[in-house]
Amino acid sequence: MKRPKIRSRLDQVFRRLGQQPQGIECPAIDGLISSKAAQIAGEVEDLQVFDAAMIGAAQSVEDYEIARYATLIAWADELGCDDVVRLLTTNLNEERAADKKLSNVALRKGVNRKAPG
Repeated sequence: MKRPKIRSRLDQVFRRLGQQPQGIECPAIDGLISSKAAQIAGEVEDLQVFDAAMIGAAQSVEDYEIARYATLIAWADELGCDDVVRLLTTNLNEERAADKKLSNVALRKGVNRKAPG
């Protein structure tokens, strides 16, 4: 579930660009979200390894979002849309914070030491 502030800022970006937001199919992110979790759930019996795998899958999604925001920021900057850059940068920073929280959870639970290397 997306954080409401991120969604609100994206709505502002679309308004400032004079565009209507619309959903599109994204097989890459769909694959990260659905098939990874399903695959992991079916293959892992040890709960700590399962936790590590799920955190890793969640971080894969965060990494994808971070990369997309960085690209959008570069485009907005190139177009001179400073207000859009600020909004997207705030979202990027929140995605980075979410990724860091996931890393902290993994460290705190010690699950990364249990994951197969």
